[in-house]
Amino acid sequence: MSTQATPGATLYSFRRCPYAMRARLALSYAAVPVRIVEVSLKAKPAEMLALSPKGTVPVLAVDGRVIDESLEIMHWALAQHDPEDWRLSADPAAQARIAALIAENDQVFKVHLNRYKYAERYPEAPMEHYRGQGEVFLARLDGLLQEQRYLLAEHPSLADMALLPFVRQFAHVDREWFAQAPYGALQEWLRGWLESPLFGGVMAKSLA
Repeated sequence: MSTQATPGATLYSFRRCPYAMRARLALSYAAVPVRIVEVSLKAKPAEMLALSPKGTVPVLAVDGRVIDESLEIMHWALAQHDPEDWRLSADPAAQARIAALIAENDQVFKVHLNRYKYAERYPEAPMEHYRGQGEVFLARLDGLLQEQRYLLAEHPSLADMALLPFVRQFAHVDREWFAQAPYGALQEWLRGWLESPLFGGVMAKSLA
């Protein structure tokens, strides 16, 4: 991803935040020139808070507009340039499936992920319980990937990119467990993306 300063194009980001990660993936894929500002979550910059008082990343300031939701940033980026048709633009049914899968990720799986990753904050159940709840979604994704290389098409779509950072985070809570879990297609999908130039580029520590 370019870090060249471009008038009106600044992304406030945190390298390991999955929401910021998926915004960076879309911006990089769409070849949008953007200045990356790595945010310290303990000392958020005043200019970011002035743009978006809720104080969460990512925040994109572009051409006088402020976009402070990761999925909206992704849609904006793809509207600028979508060379591989991540939006599956010719298939309204596929677009509906994209939206439904992302909603399930953001509204259901993310809850289980948080409780699994920070199980000590939720002592009413053991870590394995929260992992099991998250596995329902993992199993569904694995089933989709047994039918084709990517989640919803024979090429990457917005769904792959929007879910990737969250599946990665779940896998990294206990890497040994994930490596032996019965989700071979999902493991291969994740490995391929983590080794890709696109992902490597947006995670380069020089951005921090």
